[in-house]
Amino acid sequence: MTTILRTTLTAAALVAAGAALAQETPEGNRVEINGMQMYYEVSGTGDPMIVLHGGFMNIPMMGDIVGQLAQTHQVYALEAQGHGRTTDIDRPITYPNLAGDVAAFMEVVGIEKADVFGYSMGAMTGLRLAIDFPEKVDQLVFTSGAYDYEGWQPAFQEAIPQWNLEMFTSSPFAEDYKVLAADPEGFPAMAEKVIELEKLKFAWGEEVAALETPVLIIAGDSDGMTLEHSVDMFRLLGGGVMGDTGEPLPASRLAILPASSHTAVINQPDLLMEFIGPFLAGETPKTGF
Repeated sequence: MTTILRTTLTAAALVAAGAALAQETPEGNRVEINGMQMYYEVSGTGDPMIVLHGGFMNIPMMGDIVGQLAQTHQVYALEAQGHGRTTDIDRPITYPNLAGDVAAFMEVVGIEKADVFGYSMGAMTGLRLAIDFPEKVDQLVFTSGAYDYEGWQPAFQEAIPQWNLEMFTSSPFAEDYKVLAADPEGFPAMAEKVIELEKLKFAWGEEVAALETPVLIIAGDSDGMTLEHSVDMFRLLGGGVMGDTGEPLPASRLAILPASSHTAVINQPDLLMEFIGPFLAGETPKTGF
């Protein structure tokens, strides 16, 4: 098992343990979306927010960030195709497919437009949602994701081709999956699809540059993508200009978490909210002397 995969598994267990500290019991439900039974949980009150988890994860594994977001929003936390309590279907897991599922979910439950928080696979799903269905996304919190395959760290790009089904079926993920899954024996099929998703090349730079949706990019300083990639994305969105010139700051923002790997980012909900809260509220630090 690769070091990257082992680290991911350990961090996932820590996040799941932290979820016990959630502030309220959310309301769970299922709805038919594109032939699957999609599981989702609703908590909090306020403007709607969609929360999208990472690959091989589920809602509990997102930890306390869901409960913290629910302090200011009505949060709809979704479980993606084949993940958690959502059933699988005979279809590849791709970012356009996942984004289409979210758009269909919003139509079915009557959400016209929402803020979106996505982590890892969920970040790319949220970005694809903003690209393909811009009318549905108010503001996007893009956490630990990439907009181009070449933006992944070289070590990650080297590891991905080595991923195989046995790595995951012999991991704690496989046993944990059975606890919540609609089909307890469905892990191998889902895992194969996620492995293939990770191997797919993508390059969305031109589409990112055309976005009008405000995006908060959050990454760890030792994340799965390079720091240069996060900065490049910020620049595509109009960021990286000099402030204090009298011109308004760009609507999009960039936050880099110190001493944080990919899996450490989601384990810091308090720090995340220090950036997410002002972004969603449209607040900026005071400028001038």
